[in-house]
Amino acid sequence: MRYQNIVILTGAGVSAESGLNTFRGADGLWENHRLEEVATPEAFARDPQLVQRFYNQRRHQLNSVVPNAAHIAIAQLQREHSGAVFLITQNVDDLHERAGSEFVLHMHGELKRARCQSTGKVVPIEDDLSPDTACTVCAASGCLRPNVVWFGEMPIGMDAIEVALNQADLFISIGTSGNVYPAAGFVQLARQVGAHTVELNLEPSQGANLFQEHHHGMASEVVPAYVAELLAGS
Repeated sequence: MRYQNIVILTGAGVSAESGLNTFRGADGLWENHRLEEVATPEAFARDPQLVQRFYNQRRHQLNSVVPNAAHIAIAQLQREHSGAVFLITQNVDDLHERAGSEFVLHMHGELKRARCQSTGKVVPIEDDLSPDTACTVCAASGCLRPNVVWFGEMPIGMDAIEVALNQADLFISIGTSGNVYPAAGFVQLARQVGAHTVELNLEPSQGANLFQEHHHGMASEVVPAYVAELLAGS
């Protein structure tokens, strides 16, 4: 076995091929909203109806798409690799799970979960949320917020991610821009422990020079090809 402990980081480029909008365009807007209007705790406190509507729309879009070949290949690697495959995603969609991945750490949260602001408990959701929605945990109206990490908030699972990176002998970054921290720094942590680092991306990311190996192209093409190489070498 060439690699035993694999850590994978995925970003928006993996889900984009399934038809999901990346939401953050070159103009800094998310579906014509300034991020300060829909992606901060202050925005939710100021206009919860707007914020809930924004994430309701994203949830609706998620229900209209399916996993692509990249999601399926990653799930296959988790299933067939004889060692460990620790999957971290910056995406808030559930396409990895729907492709068959049994373990996914969503460091930026999940669209199909909400959090009770009184207790911190996270619950699954399918229906739209509004300021009038009764919390399924504490029964208070307007208590449930999207379980999405907003700007200024700490990503989820950082301790577990650090442990996994410290044990990695292979780190693969897929479909990420390389300019959003702390995720952009994962490659450096992996290199510090001697892991081989690989970038699979549509084009070189901002941190491309930190990777030892590069494969550029559509995620639905380069990811299955690279996974096939890994499994053939096992």
